[in-house]
Amino acid sequence: MIRLLMILAAILLVGGGTLTRFLDSAVTAMPSKAVQPDARRPPVASGRTMTLSSGRDAHYEVTARVDGGPVDFIVDTGATLVILRESDAGRIGIRPSPADYTATVSTANGKIKAAPATLDRVELGGITVYDVKALVLPDEALWRNLLGMSFLSRLKRYEVANGRMVLEQ
Repeated sequence: MIRLLMILAAILLVGGGTLTRFLDSAVTAMPSKAVQPDARRPPVASGRTMTLSSGRDAHYEVTARVDGGPVDFIVDTGATLVILRESDAGRIGIRPSPADYTATVSTANGKIKAAPATLDRVELGGITVYDVKALVLPDEALWRNLLGMSFLSRLKRYEVANGRMVLEQ
């Protein structure tokens, strides 16, 4: 009886090891459908809804048309206004004079002067918002333009879930 149990145990060990190796090789050979964490998916626009995927740094990056010109942004729900770097503002025709820098803004690097501006039109896919309040900051104060709440609050909704942001007008 003990001999029969030992033979049965040996069969289970050999069979289990073989099954494990087979399953391991089968799983390795299967094509992966998982999204790589640093893979960027282009924004998906459908009518007046746009879906953005977060980048590897968990930011939502998008190119919008501001007053007819393309401008790259990070969507920032913590920014009260749309914030433009001086160089990008200049490319779309907004060139504040030194006297226009009348607003004081608190940044991670301290307080800085900014120039208030109103953007005639901000377009993102099929979404268009008119008369958007903005600030222009010196390039050294900001590494990226911010698409803030002066744009987002004018949408019907914006929602973040599972690495995606949905914007709807």
